[in-house]
Amino acid sequence: MPTTGFPPLGVTRAADGTRFTVWSHNAARIDLCLFDGAGMAELSRLPMLRDGDVHSIILPDIAPGTRYGLRADGVYSPDHGLWFDPSKLLVDPYAVELDGPFRHDPRLTAFGEDTADLVPKAVVTEAKTVKPGPPLFSSGALIYEVAVKPFTILHPGVPEKKRGTVAALAEPAIIEHLTRLGVSAVELMPVVAWIDERHLPPLGLRNGWGYNPIAPMALDPRLVPGGIRELRETVDALHQAGIGVILDLVFNHSGESDRFGATLSMRGLDNLTYYRHATGRPGELINDTGCGNTIACDHPVVQRLIVDSLRHFVLAAGIDGFRFDLASILGRDMGGFRRDAALFSAMAADPVLCDRVFIAEPWDTGPGGYQLGNFPPPFLEWNDRARDDIRRYWRGDRHTVGAFATALAGSSASFSRWGETDTRSLNFIAAHDGFTLMDLVSYARKHNEANGEGNRDGHDENFSWNNGAEGPVTDPEIASFRQRDVMALLSTLFASRGAIMMRAGDEGGHSQGGNNNAYAQDNAVTWLDWSKPDGTLVEHSARLSAMRRRFGVFAETAFFTGIDDVAWLCLDGEPLTVEQWEHPATDNLVMMLATEDRHQKKATRLAVVVNRSHAPHPIRLPANLKNEWRDALSDGPAPASVPARSVTFLVEFF
Repeated sequence: MPTTGFPPLGVTRAADGTRFTVWSHNAARIDLCLFDGAGMAELSRLPMLRDGDVHSIILPDIAPGTRYGLRADGVYSPDHGLWFDPSKLLVDPYAVELDGPFRHDPRLTAFGEDTADLVPKAVVTEAKTVKPGPPLFSSGALIYEVAVKPFTILHPGVPEKKRGTVAALAEPAIIEHLTRLGVSAVELMPVVAWIDERHLPPLGLRNGWGYNPIAPMALDPRLVPGGIRELRETVDALHQAGIGVILDLVFNHSGESDRFGATLSMRGLDNLTYYRHATGRPGELINDTGCGNTIACDHPVVQRLIVDSLRHFVLAAGIDGFRFDLASILGRDMGGFRRDAALFSAMAADPVLCDRVFIAEPWDTGPGGYQLGNFPPPFLEWNDRARDDIRRYWRGDRHTVGAFATALAGSSASFSRWGETDTRSLNFIAAHDGFTLMDLVSYARKHNEANGEGNRDGHDENFSWNNGAEGPVTDPEIASFRQRDVMALLSTLFASRGAIMMRAGDEGGHSQGGNNNAYAQDNAVTWLDWSKPDGTLVEHSARLSAMRRRFGVFAETAFFTGIDDVAWLCLDGEPLTVEQWEHPATDNLVMMLATEDRHQKKATRLAVVVNRSHAPHPIRLPANLKNEWRDALSDGPAPASVPARSVTFLVEFF
């Protein structure tokens, strides 16, 4: 990248002391501010030397633990995209540790109001690196999406002082649960420093998801009080259990928000560089994210910041991979999304990052933002089209069997358009953004009133159903129907080709009361209640995971050819006809797979039998004279009929 010709940014050790370096094209002057050990009293304000667009200063005798911040002076003219205000203390974009969390205050937005008492101070740390091994991730892997605080805050097996923190994930009780589920990698929702959206404090609410970041390398002290050391030790403990760690990162926008947002870091250092603006209207921030601003990922300085952030987490903590929120922004320039964007090339070419796992949320809210299937390899992509097609099929929508089968088979229509022969689909049915699995079958509409936005926020079309009553019920029959539907949805997920992702808590029937946008519910709405998980669902999830690991077909990603690898059958064992594929209400099908049974170490056939109807149906599968079919989950005899609203896995027994 063009920015590689100047010294490393941030804090680095030099032969004659400690170097502080920051980039700004438009600032007239940048000062380094040093603070006392409590981070409250500003001890000195030192002008940084300018060399082109690089501002730096070398100081002797800077000890680890030193608190610092930045102030940038220059023209203050928001109408021209210039926000220089030396009264604003700014966080170094390359800060790797902060001495406290961000909190919203009106002074953060007011010109001339000093904010040193409000803004966290960056902390000078001793760099420690690890030698990262190959990522703990393989084809067909199970990713477990975790919001750290909601997942651990109520867990009785976690020491109280660790609850709600990343360190809790290293506790034996947590690792035992993950191992039981056969988790390949945990995907941690954002753990870097964030600030609450400004409308939340007046409502008495807090951002519990973290998708409003300020400093891309600094871990949030509320979730990771031990900083990068805590993350590194947790990753090591999970690695020892055979579980990888993926970080969910946000490089599409920042918590500085729109024109009326706070000045905390990049806005104050060089707003015109770090954010995208309307052509000819530099005072107008482009909002392709729906969050008030859009980070300029096509600028070389921003690209370097992103690549350096990823390298930091791999080298300092051994992270296996990354999921990118609203990832279409990463490939955008003023002409739109580019599959060959410079940032993608830089990530793929970097020797530290080239073997890491990359996962894209392949859309943003801007023009042409929906890019499912258009990211370059090796990106996996969140497949919301498969999600919706699976939901619609199980809801009972007409004319959906073809789309349902396509989703099961790896979505070749989405992922083969660039001549690829393998799926890069990451299949999921529920994620943090939307209904939980239990709410998907318990609510026909969203119920987001607690978010304080008049139930206007969140998706309106969830392809959900309530099984006869909206919300909590005392009727045991309806409760049974809901449990049955969740089991069928989980089975569908584990039967699908490609990598799969489960939302933490779905294996135990967690409900958010119909809230499908619970980002502001840092409370019992999102916190998992470990005292009453649905044991039947937990056991079903564990069996599904073991079954998926048993059969080699689920580790394969090549698109099916229909020649000796897959057959689509009716419940009577005959091939589905064109008429049945096109029938508006086809309720059942069999996906017959050629596979290896890793237990028996031989080739076999696995039948995935789907019955979405509300009645059981007889099943008759083609068999060789010497063989029989058995239930792959229970290892019992194959049933004569498949239950209503179910997915049954049958394996040919020799």
